[in-house]
Amino acid sequence: MGNRGVLHDAEGHIRRAWQLKRWIVCVLAFKGRKRLVMTPGHYTELFFLDEATALAAGHRPCAECRRERFNAFRKAWQSAHPETVGSSLPTADEIDCRLHAERVGPDRTKRLFEANLGELPNGVFVRRADWGEDAYLVWNGGLHAWSARGYRERIACPKKAKVSVLTPESTVAAIRTGYAPEVHPSAVPLA
Repeated sequence: MGNRGVLHDAEGHIRRAWQLKRWIVCVLAFKGRKRLVMTPGHYTELFFLDEATALAAGHRPCAECRRERFNAFRKAWQSAHPETVGSSLPTADEIDCRLHAERVGPDRTKRLFEANLGELPNGVFVRRADWGEDAYLVWNGGLHAWSARGYRERIACPKKAKVSVLTPESTVAAIRTGYAPEVHPSAVPLA
């Protein structure tokens, strides 16, 4: 589940894409807390297929309910960004400010960057105009077409293909240096 602040009005209509720079991905159940989805005046719950999808949307692990994952993300982030190396791990605010600049353009549209497919790590999402509008998960030598119910067909990765990367560049760097996103079981071949 994700959170970008209060996005809906009292009638439950979405009025904005985000309220805060802090876009987090949370667990569905935590310490017995109960919430009514889209409670007026409270954050809007966003639901993702898996962590890889949430990361591609520009979110990062929550520092409260996913503390272990958040700390692993911070360690990988620090390894990927030498300018942040110091005695302490980067703060949530430091990560959020950089991610926000990478995920949203001046016109409020999603920022993408170009890369060679063969250079991208597992857990990253890509798109290519000549493949249609589908988003694909890079996973174990293949591309898995995303859907809200799970990953659909798997196609081979054309290693030299230029692609538009949906996952923010700093998150890709953190994945490359060791952060392993959790993925829906439909991306994992059955043994």
